[in-house]
Amino acid sequence: MTALAPLVAPGAELGTAELARYARHLALPGVGPLGQRRLANARVLVVGAGGLGSPALLYLAAAGVGTLGVVDDDVVEVSNLQRQVVHGVSDVGRRKTASARDAVAEVNPHVTVVEHPERLTPSTVLDVLSGYDLVLDGTDSFATRYLVSDAAEILGIPCVWGAIYRFTGQVSTFWGAPPAGVPGVTYRDVFPVPPPPGASPDCATGGVLGAMCGTVGSVMATEAIKLVTGAGESLLGRLAVYDALALTWRQLAVAPDPARDPVTALLTGSGGADPYAVFCGLGPVPAGAAETAVGELAALRADGSAPLVLDVREPWEVEAAPFPGARVVPSGRFTGAGTSERAAEDVAAWAAGRPVHVLCQAGARSARVAGLLREAGIDARSVAGGMAAWAVHAAGPVPGE
Repeated sequence: MTALAPLVAPGAELGTAELARYARHLALPGVGPLGQRRLANARVLVVGAGGLGSPALLYLAAAGVGTLGVVDDDVVEVSNLQRQVVHGVSDVGRRKTASARDAVAEVNPHVTVVEHPERLTPSTVLDVLSGYDLVLDGTDSFATRYLVSDAAEILGIPCVWGAIYRFTGQVSTFWGAPPAGVPGVTYRDVFPVPPPPGASPDCATGGVLGAMCGTVGSVMATEAIKLVTGAGESLLGRLAVYDALALTWRQLAVAPDPARDPVTALLTGSGGADPYAVFCGLGPVPAGAAETAVGELAALRADGSAPLVLDVREPWEVEAAPFPGARVVPSGRFTGAGTSERAAEDVAAWAAGRPVHVLCQAGARSARVAGLLREAGIDARSVAGGMAAWAVHAAGPVPGE
C-alpha cells in the first residue's frame, strides 16, 4: 500500500460559506481545513461524462474540487439515463459536457467547470491534459485508455482509471512518475497489449448494471480526493476488482514491468490513421467507399434508392430504436467459426451486388462487421457514428450551449 504526499498545494483561506458547506470534511483527520484548501486549489480532468464520469463528477464537485475539466464529444441519449446520473431527461440531445456543467453548478456553484466537447486524439491530448493536476479515465475505448495513460506519463501526472462490464468493475491509480522512492505503475504495465478487437464487447452489446457505475465511479472520486489531500493510501500498485453479484472486492498487486521502456512520446501513424486505434487492432478505414456518412445515407433514402442497411445491433437495441427497413443480424453472428461464413453468405444474397450499409449504435461494431464482409468480397460500408449520429442528424443541429 502506498501513502503519498499531497499532490496539490493549499489555496486561499476558506470563506464563511465554504466553512459551512464543507463542515463534515473539516472534521476529518487527513482532510481538515488544509486538505479542503488543497481541494479548492485542485484542477482535475474527467475523461468521459458517462457511467463512471457521472458519479465521479458529482462527488468531486460536492467535495469542493476547484476546477473540473470534462472531456466528451457525445450527446445525451435516452439509453444513457440508466447509469449516467449526471444527466436527466431534459438533457437528452444536449452535449454531455454542457449537461455535466449544469449538474455540477447545481451541486456546487463554487466549482469552475471547463468543457472539452471533443474526442481526445494524439494531436490534442497533451494540450488538453496540460495544466491539470490529475486525470480520471472512465472511458470504454481501449485506444483512448492507452492514449490517456501515455499522455499522463509524458506529463508526469497521476491517472485514476476505472472500467466496468456487466456486473464487474476495476479501479486503479496509475502514475509513471510518482515521488522519489515510489514505484511507478501505468496502464501499460498492467495491460501491455490490448485485447483482440471484439473480444471485449461494449456496454451496448454486453450490458452493464447501472448502479454499479456509482460504486466504481465513487471509488475513482475517492482516489482523486486522497491524491489531492494526501489522505490515506492510494491504489497505486494495486488493482481493485469489484464483483457486484457476489458483493466482493479483490485486490491484485501490480508492479512496473522492468522490460518496458518509459513512454516519452505518443504513438505516431501515417496516412491519417489514428495510431492508437491501429495499436488496438481497429486500424484505419480502408481506402475507397468503406464508410457512409449519415447524411449520405439519408440522401439515398430520400431519393428512393432503397439502400440495403444491415443493422448489427442486439435485438433489444433494435426494438428500442428501430431503423426502418433494415435487415437485422447481431454482430455476434459474424464472430464465431462457421456462423460468420453463413452470415456473410446471407448478406451476399440480400445484397445481390449492391453496397451494404452496416449500422450499429456508435460505429465500432459496424466497422468490424463491414471489414469482415469486405474480406468476403462484399461491398460493405460502415455507417459512421451509427444510430447515435443518425439521431443527431435527424434532430438537426444541436442548440448552442
